[in-house]
Amino acid sequence: MKLTINGQPQDVAADRVDTLLEALGMAGQAVAVELNKDVVPKRDHATTPLKDGDVLELVTLVGGG
Repeated sequence: MKLTINGQPQDVAADRVDTLLEALGMAGQAVAVELNKDVVPKRDHATTPLKDGDVLELVTLVGGG
């Protein structure tokens, strides 16, 4: 499936947000997900489908001081 992730076109074998994060090695990390300009809450990652042409922004949250 062709997705645009953080401005970069990518071919990814994922059908939901959670499987995309797994494929990208981001599962278990604190990640903010925006899908087609809508924020996807973490509780919805496993039930939010992806389709060809979707645009995502993934932001990793890092703690610090």
